[in-house]
Amino acid sequence: MENGKLKTFLKKTELFQSLEDSELQEIISVINKKTYKKDEILFEENFERKNIYIIKSGEVELFKRSAFGAITHITQFQKYDFIGEGAVVDDSPHSTSAKALCKSEIYVIRANDLKKLLSKNGSLAIKIFTEISQIISRRMSHAATRLINVGAQYVSGRSRKEHDLLGYRNVPDEFYYGIQTLRARENFNISGINISFFPSIIEAFAAVKKAAALANNELGLLPDNLKDAIVFACDELLKGKHRKQFVVDMIQGGAGTSSNMNANEVIANLALEYMGKEKGQYEYCHPNNHVNLSQSTNDSYPTAVKIALKKSSIPLIKELELLVKAFKEKGREFKNILKMGRTQLQDAVPMTLGQEFDAYAVTLEEEIERINQNADLMLKVNMGATAIGTGINSDPRYSKIVIKYLRKITGLDISLAENLVEATQDTGSFVMFSSALKRLSVKLSKIMNDLRLLSSGPRAGLNEINLPAVQPGSSIMPGKVNPVIPEVVNQVAFKVIGNDLTVTMAAEAGQLELNVFEPVIVQSLFESIEMLKNAMTILRHKTIKGITANKERLEEMVKNSIGIVTALNPVIGYENSSNIAKEALETGKSVYDLTLEKGLLTEKELKEILSPENMIKPHKMK
Repeated sequence: MENGKLKTFLKKTELFQSLEDSELQEIISVINKKTYKKDEILFEENFERKNIYIIKSGEVELFKRSAFGAITHITQFQKYDFIGEGAVVDDSPHSTSAKALCKSEIYVIRANDLKKLLSKNGSLAIKIFTEISQIISRRMSHAATRLINVGAQYVSGRSRKEHDLLGYRNVPDEFYYGIQTLRARENFNISGINISFFPSIIEAFAAVKKAAALANNELGLLPDNLKDAIVFACDELLKGKHRKQFVVDMIQGGAGTSSNMNANEVIANLALEYMGKEKGQYEYCHPNNHVNLSQSTNDSYPTAVKIALKKSSIPLIKELELLVKAFKEKGREFKNILKMGRTQLQDAVPMTLGQEFDAYAVTLEEEIERINQNADLMLKVNMGATAIGTGINSDPRYSKIVIKYLRKITGLDISLAENLVEATQDTGSFVMFSSALKRLSVKLSKIMNDLRLLSSGPRAGLNEINLPAVQPGSSIMPGKVNPVIPEVVNQVAFKVIGNDLTVTMAAEAGQLELNVFEPVIVQSLFESIEMLKNAMTILRHKTIKGITANKERLEEMVKNSIGIVTALNPVIGYENSSNIAKEALETGKSVYDLTLEKGLLTEKELKEILSPENMIKPHKMK
């Protein structure tokens, strides 16, 4: 690229927009161009930051890899975006990884080369460091969101004028969303968690808008060129692109209108680019007239949410299945280890530690079917209901056709609700799904209580099992290790139970033909799913897999327990058993020794009755 063209290009990047031509020429002296192949890595997390990357063409994705190998897709960078400018400020390693999503041409500046250049030119250094500090400041203000919205921060200063019912606003030209999303972003700075936190919602909106475009085209309401453009835009979102453009807070007024318009505007502007037009040229593809054709927020929003919930239930169930498997493996490992069972925290009768863990597996396994059943309630939708269920502004054939395309796009067994007026105002399916999440949480929390109790001590507690030590437990007590993973799972359970109450209250508060509180229902459900999934992952890896049994301690407590007298009751009678139990408590002698002393049983008879196989399962009475 000639120097003049390269200067023009650099002027359009935020990092260098304030530089004079002579200063740009100095920057050009340390720039190298490199072509990256599809999926080629630019840098990896935890490695030294060495370069600044400026994208000339193509796309780059930022992602993170968890300790367990799971990949979180963070954001995408495109032309004029840049990454790695922090390398000029400090030597800390990369906290994320980056790869090319397609063949990409990228300008690379070695951080050390730029540092040397800036050390010789004070005024240039001030300009560059000022830009970098402003960028970092903006990123910190968005730190509450899960999507590290880096790409959205690279505003070049260019803007486009858009208008709505309330007037005109300038929208930064880099943004694919428009004026209504801009207003919503300003109005609903509530939770700090926006739609991009939950990519399944974005993909579900794309599926809904794609199905609507195909249905409207089939009905002759949308010309082929617009259909093709909208379908292209939706496919881009279905591929996971442009998530940073979904910036509306999950909790919002307006019954989800802001979320719907965020999707409409992003899709419209992506479609305009596909058509060779500029963003904001809505006379060619309009967010409402074309992307939202035959729809209302009141049918497209709940339909998208239901599709996303059904899809999100799949990884949740998968993680639950893995947790059940982990408990079953522990059940097999501990199947021959005898221990005392307890009721009301008092000694009851013997059992095996394996039976205890098998019971945990079974109680959680029951929830797989419950969550599946309630997730299937999401497959009945109200597309074509438009505003209140009467179907105003939609073709009478539209509902049937749009459902056909939705089934094909999503691969789900979606069907149309029998009564669209009822379906538009009813949130009962959300209540049922939330109740399934609550039930799972209650069971998980109870199991966590048990694990904390069974591992209590180690010297002054039950100390029957050992939980893996994952971090020091006290700032003042040396050697203390706490059951922090069960504790955090308990807290997640409390939050999900609270979210269920929120869903219940919001569902009850609906009035007449619409429930305007669906956004908080949606936020609560997706938060619960995400927390439960993450909590079960951590629990499985950090706790369940590493639990060990204290066999000697368990055997000691069985031998010294008064509870084993219950096994003697059918043979020596209730009165004799009660007397032996009372004397054992008063004297400290064992039930075993007292039974022999009183001549109630021979040692051979006693050993047979108290053998593990006779104490942990039903057997024929003599």
